[in-house]
Amino acid sequence: MVSKKVLIVYAHQSSGSFNSAAKDAAVEVLTAKGCAVEVSDLYAMTFKATATAEDITGKVKNADHFCYGEESKLAWEAGKLTVDITEEQRKLTEADLVIFQVEPELVCFCFVKPCLCYELTLRTTSQFPMYWFTVPAIMKGWMDRVLTLGFAFTHEKRYSQGIFQDKKAMLSFTTGSQESMFSANGINGDMNVTLWPLQNGILHYCGFQVLAPQIFWAPSHVPSEARGTMLEGWRTRMQGLLGENPLAFTPLDCFDGEKGYQLKPEVHEKHAAKEFGLTVGIHLGKALPPNNQMKAGV
Repeated sequence: MVSKKVLIVYAHQSSGSFNSAAKDAAVEVLTAKGCAVEVSDLYAMTFKATATAEDITGKVKNADHFCYGEESKLAWEAGKLTVDITEEQRKLTEADLVIFQVEPELVCFCFVKPCLCYELTLRTTSQFPMYWFTVPAIMKGWMDRVLTLGFAFTHEKRYSQGIFQDKKAMLSFTTGSQESMFSANGINGDMNVTLWPLQNGILHYCGFQVLAPQIFWAPSHVPSEARGTMLEGWRTRMQGLLGENPLAFTPLDCFDGEKGYQLKPEVHEKHAAKEFGLTVGIHLGKALPPNNQMKAGV
């Protein structure tokens, strides 16, 4: 039996952080289960965060009116992207699961401690802390530069028909605020809404089957015993991670491409009498489906 390959895209600067411990736990457990695990430690790699013309070797098609999307697609086709990008694309191509692990405060500031330690994970897996309610710049740079047009998506191949539809991905991250602050009535707003641009607009857009995120709520503000419990919960989850069902998104064929990709009338009518919308983003003017971006099967 061929072993599963896991890519962990990791974005945290401290080896002594909770994010680092979560990343190490993932490597340990998944390796013990027979997976081949590769880690892209973005800070250690001094990974370039900005998508610029310097990402292309040789001449570009139109230097006067440079368009990164078009030029990077041409460079990918011609094998002229820089080595740091092509190496990450190789890892992603080989991976069955990507975990994005970051230190996020997706993000809000808690003025109890000046520490923002959070994480994100993908099948390709990423572990990271959230900054300003999204991923750190270095992680966003990885997404901007590695998920190029042609390689990761095209107009025809996106969402449920995307290029990476046979791969799984997930976010694994910490927050600086307690869970109640990321609720429908909390000051930071519903975490499901915060996750929609990342999970739908990036991961699902590229076709990934998106697993429920692993969220470590405010680890810097709880006793060490509670942090240990969080890590044990993560270890337990990883025992069955590869077999988890993904989050639900509305299939691409439910939209009419000839009419601005609006939901087809028959799909709209089918859900007209239901209490909740289809997803967090495609809510039909109804109440958001509870935990749509945090739990599978809802």
